[in-house]
Amino acid sequence: MHDELVDHLTRSSSLTRGEAVRVIQDVLAYFDETTEDYVRRRHRELQAQGLVNAEIFTRISADLKYRAVAPPELSLRQLRRIVYG
Repeated sequence: MHDELVDHLTRSSSLTRGEAVRVIQDVLAYFDETTEDYVRRRHRELQAQGLVNAEIFTRISADLKYRAVAPPELSLRQLRRIVYG
C-alpha cells in the first residue's frame, strides 16, 4: 500500500512505518467519502451548529473546492437536491 508515501513519511517525520501506514489509511478513508455523502454530513454538522440553509449551502459550496479531488462545481440548488432529494 503506497510504499513510496510510507517511506517518505518515515524519512520526513518521527512516525514509525506502522504509524505512517495508519495515518495514510485514515487520510484515504476521509477523502474516500463521495461528494453526496460529504454534502449530507456537512449539512447535518452545520445545521447542528445552528446555521440556516442559506449559510450552510454557501459554506459547503466553498468547502468543496478544497476536497482532494475537486468535484464539479455544484449550484446551491444541486446541493439542496443532494440533501433533500
